[in-house]
Amino acid sequence: MRITAAVLENAGGPFTLQQIDLADPGPDEVLVRVHSVGICATDLEFANFFPTPAVLGHEGSGVVEQVGARVTGVSPGDHVAMSFTSCGDCPLCRGGNPAYCRQFDAVNFTGRRPDGSSALSRDGQPVNGHFLGQSSFATHVVAPARAVVPISKEIDLGVVGPFGCGFGTGAGAVLNVLRPEVGSSLVVFGAGAVGVAAILAARTAGCAVVAAVDVNAGKLDTARLLGATHGVNSTDGDPRELLTAIAPHGFDVAIDTTGREDVLRLAVESLGPLGRCGVVGIGPSEQMSFEWRSVLNGRSITGIIGGSSLPQVFLPRLLDLHAAGNFPVDRLITRFPFEQINEAVAALRSGEVGKAVLTL
Repeated sequence: MRITAAVLENAGGPFTLQQIDLADPGPDEVLVRVHSVGICATDLEFANFFPTPAVLGHEGSGVVEQVGARVTGVSPGDHVAMSFTSCGDCPLCRGGNPAYCRQFDAVNFTGRRPDGSSALSRDGQPVNGHFLGQSSFATHVVAPARAVVPISKEIDLGVVGPFGCGFGTGAGAVLNVLRPEVGSSLVVFGAGAVGVAAILAARTAGCAVVAAVDVNAGKLDTARLLGATHGVNSTDGDPRELLTAIAPHGFDVAIDTTGREDVLRLAVESLGPLGRCGVVGIGPSEQMSFEWRSVLNGRSITGIIGGSSLPQVFLPRLLDLHAAGNFPVDRLITRFPFEQINEAVAALRSGEVGKAVLTL
């Protein structure tokens, strides 16, 4: 079928809306008509080096139009959110940990299906896609059934997409991995969509002190509005001193969403004895380094992918919290028409918006 997709022609370049072809779903795949899709920092990072021409996007939501012969979990007409995919066969997948699938990179980041084919083509030539199981910067997606999560038809499809990555990543880091105790202290570095989702989860978990650290005053204001007890603008002074004033003995839990070496070092050094730091950010720094004394007091550093979640279980849990008013991420969302994808990217890069969502 002929679809419209935002094609990345050259790494680091703009997206252009083009007509391309989409193959029918395979036996274990589904065809989804995309209603809306969030733009994530991961899209922006991979746009710098993903093999082109390509279609990115991995926070999609929509309606199932067709299913493959072996698909049983969803049917045409079902509303779905989409998340990452996994092989389903390795010990980690079978053990309920698909975010750490042994084939994660192969099935999410090569631009092709596991057999090397692509469902996307242009003028008879393959276009790279299948990004995190989706490539949902498009009007339609062919996705593995493992990447879709059925949701109630009463849920606004214009909100649900980012739950599949950004919101789920931040909240899952807190609720699934770090699991702070009631009354504990937590600090989040980076008050974007992932960071604020972590803040909302920290308040749900009963943390007494929830600090947000950023250089954007507007983002800090939003973080306070949505549950942060403290906001630290690291341009206002020595951030170490500012954090010590909040937690003199160090924080129990820290989360870095920035992927910056200097920020992650600060996050680890802000912890108290036995403190735990979760690393969720993909950013500019390829290497991280620490003074050996900074991890001596029982401090630990944990990498977290996709909120360490089983999407079919965790995403509905977050949506239930949202429906109850306990995860009000709507305030982070700014919607853009699909054809304004480059304007949405620019607004996200500048910090003008917390979460840009494209509507189709």
